[in-house]
Amino acid sequence: MSKKPRIEKYHHPGGGWGATFATIAMLFHQRVFFKGLAALFRMNKPGGFKCPSCAWPDPSPEDADPMVICENGAKALAWEITPKRVTPEFFARYSVAELSRQSDYWLEEQGRITHPVMYDSSTDHYLPASWDDAFEIIGRELRSLADPNQAEFYTSGRASNEAAFLYQLFAREFGTNNFPDCANYCH
Repeated sequence: MSKKPRIEKYHHPGGGWGATFATIAMLFHQRVFFKGLAALFRMNKPGGFKCPSCAWPDPSPEDADPMVICENGAKALAWEITPKRVTPEFFARYSVAELSRQSDYWLEEQGRITHPVMYDSSTDHYLPASWDDAFEIIGRELRSLADPNQAEFYTSGRASNEAAFLYQLFAREFGTNNFPDCANYCH
């Protein structure tokens, strides 16, 4: 039987100046202060881009506030534009078993994945793959299905709206509308 979760009081800011300072700290931590600050002024604005963490509605140009963000959206933006990178050398260093023992925070802090990877069960490591090989393997697996509805095209709340839109178009063209997203699991 699992342990009952322990809920503790949260004494940190959820908005206002505290959230502003936490956002600034995250931009510094990810080494994207100036780039991130400039991006925050374009996020969720007409002519700008959508928050990578949610689907904030577009205000009209005359109603757009200078900053239309939340602390979590600002953190998601900082994680998206971080210069930190997870290269093939990272996956050579850590087995999947070792990675599974790390916290989500630690994994996120390593940075953005730079190459497609494939799991090798004989070494318990992810190995680098070329884009051509990755697409060939995916295509081969999809073509081997007896019916397109045997596939599910899972998306993440961290995917941009544009990427999610293109992904669902791909799935529909393939012949299915089986594309749940993280809301099915975490909301």
